[in-house]
Amino acid sequence: MNNLANILTLGRLALLPLIILLFFVPADWAAWSVLVLYIAGAVSDWLDGWVARAYNQTSDFGRFLDPIADKIFVVTVLLMLVATDRIEGVWVIAVIIILMREFLVAGLREFLGPKGIVLPVTTLAKWKTGLQMVATGFLIVAPALGTMAHWFGLLGLSAAAVLTAVTGWEYMKTGWAHIH
Repeated sequence: MNNLANILTLGRLALLPLIILLFFVPADWAAWSVLVLYIAGAVSDWLDGWVARAYNQTSDFGRFLDPIADKIFVVTVLLMLVATDRIEGVWVIAVIIILMREFLVAGLREFLGPKGIVLPVTTLAKWKTGLQMVATGFLIVAPALGTMAHWFGLLGLSAAAVLTAVTGWEYMKTGWAHIH
């Protein structure tokens, strides 16, 4: 548990209380601070996997916690965007689609993993994640940047939700073939 990869994963979770608090501060500096912490969390997500592979720091603890930490991080930030009305009304559907897919894929991986079946990350899923991260970043700083940033974030998140539905369906088809 005491290796750099696991510390990075735990650090990502440790950012969340400060992120949550800052979401409720109605000041531009707070929105920018959340963005910096969000980017740090996203970078740590990539970095912990790279460190684990490059320096042979893989562990059962890391394999268990990393995907959970990723889900908790994404879900918390999306819920905070809803809680602070940066995503509201019909736009919340995009968040619901993203959350449904996160839980679906996590459940499939948990079910299929003990059977030795791996659901590899697809190129389209990587694009989805990138688009979702950029859109989320714009929504985080929308109070500081204004209406155009807000609309860009909402439209980007909606496009990410479409890709989310497509990739979720593909994962489900692959998983379903192994469930039967």
